Amino acid sequence: MLFTTIISTLLGAASMAAAAPADLTSRQTLPVCLGTYGNAQCCATDVLGLAILDCQTPPQVPTSAENFRDICANEGQQARCCAIPILGQALLCEEPL
Repeated sequence: MLFTTIISTLLGAASMAAAAPADLTSRQTLPVCLGTYGNAQCCATDVLGLAILDCQTPPQVPTSAENFRDICANEGQQARCCAIPILGQALLCEEPL
């Protein structure tokens, strides 16, 4: 009887360990744009940070500010965190931190 209890406990513990995900970092990414400037945009033209032209949402979800810059640079654009993106234009933008 004790042997059966020990085997059941060991098998139960092994199945719990196998079911636990090995990589949790993919779910722990932080947004690169926060607060008022919370909209990540890849933009072509920046006019003094006030009017930004030809903006679009990045094709991938950025995992860091550096990754955000690289994603936009691959598209030939600049990474910007914008307050008001409207119809491909954006108002009040800043560089990601």
